[in-house]
Parts: sequence; C-alpha cells; structure tokens
Amino acid sequence: MNPFKGRHFQRDIILWAVRWYCKYGISYRELQEMLAERGVNVDHSTIYRWVQRYAPEMEKRLRWYWRNPSDLCPWHMDETYVKVNGR
Repeated sequence: MNPFKGRHFQRDIILWAVRWYCKYGISYRELQEMLAERGVNVDHSTIYRWVQRYAPEMEKRLRWYWRNPSDLCPWHMDETYVKVNGR
C-alpha cells in the first residue's frame, strides 16, 4: 500500500518537508516559507500533519543510517610521544 496515495502534494515534497523539520528543528512556519521560496505553496498546518503521520515511519526506516559509527566498531586511542630534534 502506498502511504502517499491520495495526497495533494508529490511524495518528494512531503519527504523534504518532514526531513527538514526533523533534521534542522525549524518551525512549521519557517518551513512553509522555505517551500514557498521553492515554488511550493503549502500551509504550515499541512506540514504539521505530514510530520505527525510520516516522521515515525521515517525514523524507523532510517534508524540504521543515523546510528553512531563508534557503536559499530569501537576503537581506542593510546597516547604516543615522539621526540623531534631533542624536544
């Protein structure tokens, strides 16, 4: 089933808005202005509904991508001193 079926806006526009909101923490009205600058006229309340509907699913699907690289293969660092010209 396509979760974007029946929406007035294209899938890419919805995903851009949700991603920008989640990643950069900007307000819905600021996001509305950003999209308007790119020729997409959408109300801030619509963006709110998109975030409520699609953000949890995006988070589940992208959790593997956002994880901390140090969790995958931890590495340790040891201090080393090297004398150069007697210093």
